[in-house]
Amino acid sequence: MFDLTMNLSYEAIALLLFLSMGMLMLTGQRVFAAIGVTGAIAGFVLWGTGGHEMAFNASISLMHMFPMISLPLFIFMGYILSESGIANDLYRMFHVWFGGIPGGLALGTVGLMVLISAMNGLSVAGLAIGATIAMPEMLKRNYDKRMVTGIIQAGSSIGLMMPPSVVLVLYGMIARQPVNTLWLAGIGPALLLAVMLTLYIIIRCRLNPSLAPALPKEELDAIDPREKRRLLKNGLMPLVIILSVTGSFLSGLSSLVEASAVGALVSILAAWYKRSLTKKVMRIAMVQTLSVSCMFMWIMMAALCFSSVFDGLGAVHAIKNLFLQSWHLSPWEVLIVMQISFLILGMFLDDTAMLIIVAPLYIPLVKSLGFDPIWYGVLYTITCQVAYMTPPMGYNLFLMKAMAPKSITLSDIYSSILPVVSMLVLSLILVMIFPQIAMWLPNTVMGR
Repeated sequence: MFDLTMNLSYEAIALLLFLSMGMLMLTGQRVFAAIGVTGAIAGFVLWGTGGHEMAFNASISLMHMFPMISLPLFIFMGYILSESGIANDLYRMFHVWFGGIPGGLALGTVGLMVLISAMNGLSVAGLAIGATIAMPEMLKRNYDKRMVTGIIQAGSSIGLMMPPSVVLVLYGMIARQPVNTLWLAGIGPALLLAVMLTLYIIIRCRLNPSLAPALPKEELDAIDPREKRRLLKNGLMPLVIILSVTGSFLSGLSSLVEASAVGALVSILAAWYKRSLTKKVMRIAMVQTLSVSCMFMWIMMAALCFSSVFDGLGAVHAIKNLFLQSWHLSPWEVLIVMQISFLILGMFLDDTAMLIIVAPLYIPLVKSLGFDPIWYGVLYTITCQVAYMTPPMGYNLFLMKAMAPKSITLSDIYSSILPVVSMLVLSLILVMIFPQIAMWLPNTVMGR
């Protein structure tokens, strides 16, 4: 079988591998199966009967990544907060305190997304809570459904950048970069996006108040002041959870794994304090944690198998030569080409699979071109979320359709993403032009 590839260049073999993987995905196979099978077969074809061992050993190396223990703990923490009703109380607080102004519930939704992201670190968690808790309430109040849909999708993207971002944890392990520095680098762009969303809501509602009417004064007056104070107190609970996780890690008091364990414990204590820690909540949280964690592990094992074939081919040098010598691109043009490739891959793959497949090729190239791998990790996360909301196969588009009320059609979802994708692209451009948006905080705190 080796003879089949003897006359092919490294670039042609790399292209053939990606095409093979894409064809398998088009058959409806699961992502990890398409990636892993392509890698295993390619190893056998290229290097004979011993070739499959390289891919196997690469996938098993995942078991030696000690920081991986933090992933199920962070995921468990997020599901406990969601299922115990803490997220509901948080939205109710925003509902009561911001509902009296035009667009107030939408502004509260952005605040909810920021706090949920800082407690969970997953984009899908913010999307699920926004679609199931915030969206029905806003639709009931006659908010424009397209504006609401776009805000929730954009707000969920903050979860990819805010500590404890699971994506940045994975990037840090693969790129061999400190996770605490990556988390600090993600805060500035995440807050930038939150501010842009806030301004977008305020300006649109000022120009057209009918898009997001304020709550009636009679309804606000009927709320007991004691209830307002109780909700405000409950709203402080997520801040305690956030500080217990990110504060202990970023201050150096705990390791990443220890911080994730503290977060899981504090979330259980918070649910117990709220008197909502039931057997049903624990069962749902554990089942969902197991399901999501296994998905991560299978995809990472398959993608490590696939990327080991690229390492064996020397594809990093081949791609560098293709960009710089054959195409005569400048370093910044190479960076833009890489981001475009992420946009295309993001229509078909989730961020984990995309990162593990492409990172072994791109991260060494980024370093050799003189770019900061911490800064590039932030660019990667922003580009991922743009890809997730880009038709026709954007990952978030179909998640939103599955979670949103039946009155929200796929056409509504597609038409809602233009302004929010524009904001994400603008934030990406700003971070590229002004790297200090991402790098000022880690440079200041870590003394880089």
